[in-house]
Amino acid sequence: MKMRGKIITATAVAITASTLQLAAAVDEIKNFASVDAAIKTLKVAPDVRDGYSRTKFRHWSDLDKNGCNTRNDVIIQEALVKPKVDKGCKIVKDTGRWLSAYDGVTVTNFSGLDVDHMVPLAEAWDSGANLWDTARREVYANDVGDPVSLIAVTATTNRSKSDQDPAEWLPAKDVCTYIRNWIQVKVRWSLTVDENELKVIRATNAKCPKARMKVAVVG
Repeated sequence: MKMRGKIITATAVAITASTLQLAAAVDEIKNFASVDAAIKTLKVAPDVRDGYSRTKFRHWSDLDKNGCNTRNDVIIQEALVKPKVDKGCKIVKDTGRWLSAYDGVTVTNFSGLDVDHMVPLAEAWDSGANLWDTARREVYANDVGDPVSLIAVTATTNRSKSDQDPAEWLPAKDVCTYIRNWIQVKVRWSLTVDENELKVIRATNAKCPKARMKVAVVG
C-alpha cells in the first residue's frame, strides 16, 4: 500500500508540473488586421461530443498558487468595486460591485455570479479538446492568461447559455464583443468551428464595427 501511495503521489506531482509548464506556454502572438481575418483561420469540423464529461476538465484550480482558486480570482479581478476578502480567499457577501456583461445587470453580492467559460467546456471538447491530455484541459478550464477566456456574469445568463455556441445562444447585450471574444478563444486554443457556428459568427460580425485582433496562441 505504501508503494502504491508513492506511485500516486509521484504521478500527481508530474501532472502538476506539466500543467504549470503548459500554463506558461504561449507559442506565438498572432496579429489580425480584422476580426474577419481571424475568422478565416478557423478550421471547420463537425462537433464530437462522444466521451465528454465535465470532470475531464479540472476547473477552479489554483495554478498560480496565490491562495485563490480561479473562480475567485476572476470574481475579484472583474469587480468594479473590490469586495472584502477574508483569509483563505473567502469573498465576503454584500461587499463589492460587478457589471454582468451579458445582460447589463449590476450585482452587489458575489453569490449571484457565475464564472462563465467563454467557450464552454463541452463546446471545447466538441471542437478538439477531446484530443488533449489532462494537463492541457486543466489549463484551458482555468485560463486566466487571456482576460476574455473567463468572465463573471449573472448566474441566470450563464445557465441560460449553458454549453451552447453562437448559433444557439447570444447575449442580450454587447453581442459584438461576445462574438469577438468567442473567436479569440477559439483561435487561442486552436479549436474548430462547425458549419452553423461559422455561419452565425460571420453574419453577426459583419454587423459589428471593424476591429483589429491580437491573440496569444497557446502551444
